[in-house]
Order: sequence, then structure tokens, then C-alpha cells
Amino acid sequence: MADYFTHFSCLLDVGTPQNAARALDLYNALSEEGASEDPPSDGFDLSIQPEHGGTMLWMRDDVTGDPERLIQFVKRCAKAFELTGRWGFQYANTCSRPRINAFGGGAHVLDLATGETIAWTYTNGWLEDHLAEGGGR
Repeated sequence: MADYFTHFSCLLDVGTPQNAARALDLYNALSEEGASEDPPSDGFDLSIQPEHGGTMLWMRDDVTGDPERLIQFVKRCAKAFELTGRWGFQYANTCSRPRINAFGGGAHVLDLATGETIAWTYTNGWLEDHLAEGGGR
């Protein structure tokens, strides 16, 4: 049996150490919401990075993570702390055993001020689309 994983590691600057501390409350609330889902969200791990002045949140998977949950969290932080500019991250989909279509990844870019997606890509869909155009599989 194969196990499937989604990996990511990224930073978000929330402006002040006070905002970083408040972000932990937002994270805990989101984690509680995810725990009540069926099945529960894989979520992600969060810590404050003191070497960056205590304003950077480090978000990453432990064994596997939930990119959608990460995006929800970043949007909540952006709204709560009035963040602006662009933020994005990359993720990798992997498998514990060789399987067809089990590997890939993607990236997502948000406008922090509006919460709107600026761009995103998912390599599995990209590959299938381009192979289909040429009659391949």
C-alpha cells in the first residue's frame, strides 16, 4: 500500500511580533475547525521565527499538509493584520511508492489586500492537458 503526501514550507511576514502572537490564535481556531471536518484536515504546522525579528510565521507540513487550509489561514491573517502585497508558496505531491500520476505539485499566489488569487498552477492537470493536445497519455 502506498502513502501519499503533500509537502510545503513557506514564510509569511505579519508585520509585528504582536501580530505574530495573535496569528497563533487564528491558527488554533482554524485547526479546531479542521478537526471537526470529516475527514479532518491534514492542516499544517506553524511557528514564529525569531531570527526574522519575530514577525515571520513559518508554515510547513509535518508528514503531509493541506495547501487549501494554508491559503485560508493566510487570508485570515491578511484580513486581521491588513497585509498588502503578494504572497505565494509552492507544494509538492509525493508518494511512498512508485505510482503512475502520484507525483506533482503546484504553486499559488495571493493578493493579500483583497484575498484574491492572482495565479496558480497544478502540474498534474498541466501535464494531462499538454499530453492530450498531442494525442499522448
